Amino acid sequence: MTEFSVITGSMVEVDITSNITSFTSQKKFDKSLTILDLKCKLEMITGGAAATMKLSVFDKENQEVCKMEDNDALLGSFPVDNGSRIHVNDSSKVQGEFENVAVVEKFELSKDEYSQKKDTVQAYLKRNKMGKYNEEEMAALAKEKEQQEKNEENMVESKGLKVDARCQVSVPGQLPKRGCIRFVGKVHFQPGWWVGVQYDEPSGKNDGSVGGQRYFTCAAKYGGFVKPMAVEAGDFPEEDLNLSDGEM
Repeated sequence: MTEFSVITGSMVEVDITSNITSFTSQKKFDKSLTILDLKCKLEMITGGAAATMKLSVFDKENQEVCKMEDNDALLGSFPVDNGSRIHVNDSSKVQGEFENVAVVEKFELSKDEYSQKKDTVQAYLKRNKMGKYNEEEMAALAKEKEQQEKNEENMVESKGLKVDARCQVSVPGQLPKRGCIRFVGKVHFQPGWWVGVQYDEPSGKNDGSVGGQRYFTCAAKYGGFVKPMAVEAGDFPEEDLNLSDGEM
């Protein structure tokens, strides 16, 4: 009996590489497997075909030890130890063909086709009248939104929030900030009424524009948008910090 005699029932852990994919897999195989059985298992790992793949064994120093050409031979009859590498070469496949998602045909449905299916999230929501498919709920939300916008519009008028008026902005969790009102109205980035303020100090978030749309013009970091409830118009002169030389 040779050094590499078959040990039935024992397992060997090897690395699997191939000319088809760029990744390495670590797998355990029973040494009692025939080479044909091994190739069938390697189909699922590499994407190659058992009928056309050729196997080579490499040791831990990456030196080729042997080729496994006899499909009827057992894995344990070859010098394959833990840490060895089995390389799969399948000339019928192109390297990287299973990794290039650009060549994979995508399954797509049109909006009409999707709406006609019965096993989708949309179909479930429709059947149970949930979300936007609940007419009463959507009507109530629309009415609530309309009322909120009306309240904010009335607040703008009652508080005298007009363009060029001096103001003070008080947002919970932040120190009050002073500036001038430069915009009052609706914006594209959020629902409701908003007040655009040019601050006296660079304590804002923009230059009067948001998402490429300009509402007023000021220096960067001097502009901001707040809800009417956070703004108070009045005699708010610029604060004189009265810093002497060397003071911060």
